[in-house]
Amino acid sequence: MYLLGLGIVLLVLKYMEIAPVVAWSWWTVLAPFGLAMAWWAWADSSGYTKRKAMEREDARKKARIERQKEAMGMLSSKKRR
Repeated sequence: MYLLGLGIVLLVLKYMEIAPVVAWSWWTVLAPFGLAMAWWAWADSSGYTKRKAMEREDARKKARIERQKEAMGMLSSKKRR
């Protein structure tokens, strides 16, 4: 996502002809978009994206279970503090 943001900023700077980006070649300005595509292709093919999504779901599930236990008064006195 950072590469996409950087690419958009560089594209706007090049379009608005703001120095020093105006002197750069288009290949340099558009390179972050290619790098972002390569990152997304790697993340999807390696399972990185799915693994991170599963970690977020597990963390939400654990937090929800802890909140329910606390609401029912099932937590030990050690965890209440």
